[in-house]
Amino acid sequence: MGRLQDKVTVVTGAGSGIGRGIAHKCAAEGAVVIVTDIDESAAAAVVDEIGGGASAYRVDVTDRATVDAMVADVMAEHGRIDVLVNNAGWDVGMPFVDTEPDFWDRVIAINYVGTLNTCHAILPIMAAQNSGSIVNLASDAGRVGSSGEAVYAGAKAGIIGFSKTIAREHARHRITVNVVCPGPTDTALFASMGGDNPRLREGLTKAIPFRRLGTAQDVANAVAFFASDEASFITGQTLSVSGGLTMV
Repeated sequence: MGRLQDKVTVVTGAGSGIGRGIAHKCAAEGAVVIVTDIDESAAAAVVDEIGGGASAYRVDVTDRATVDAMVADVMAEHGRIDVLVNNAGWDVGMPFVDTEPDFWDRVIAINYVGTLNTCHAILPIMAAQNSGSIVNLASDAGRVGSSGEAVYAGAKAGIIGFSKTIAREHARHRITVNVVCPGPTDTALFASMGGDNPRLREGLTKAIPFRRLGTAQDVANAVAFFASDEASFITGQTLSVSGGLTMV
């Protein structure tokens, strides 16, 4: 029996990177994983990899209609939602003064409003069940800042404050809400933001006390703990998974 045995677990942005790692870890812990991604074929590929009654949905977290449609389908099939992992995110690194309002809108929509949409749709279901776990992915950028990621850092800081507030509001319903903040993690998104530059990788690796970049599995392990009953008396907390790069 896994730590998430038979828990219906929705993971956003699960078609690749950290989200894919989370989907795999939750499935290994016995969860029934609802793999959602804006790229439906990527979500379907992850379902093929993990099996175990998992299902794939095309969900654009910025489009509330697609979120609501997925939630309705999951409830029709399973009758409950036990875990929500908000992992979907996006960014392009550049100095703030070089950005434009359209870029701000997209970063905020994907990294912040998307989490509002899923939580607003699923919290009432968990409240009616009198149980549930929400794990929101923020970033160490939202805790300590990150050059070239001003709007993203602001959105991720918003996730932290939002999560603490809904944790307070829904504690009476036995819903836990916690935040995982990855540090530099070796994913395709990281590579697209300059992580494929050997000098940048070397510099970051030297700055991390454990002398390596994080992996999707490192983050997934923390998420699975927060989603499990082992964390049933932990709520409103923020955990960095950064190899000691940040200690706040």
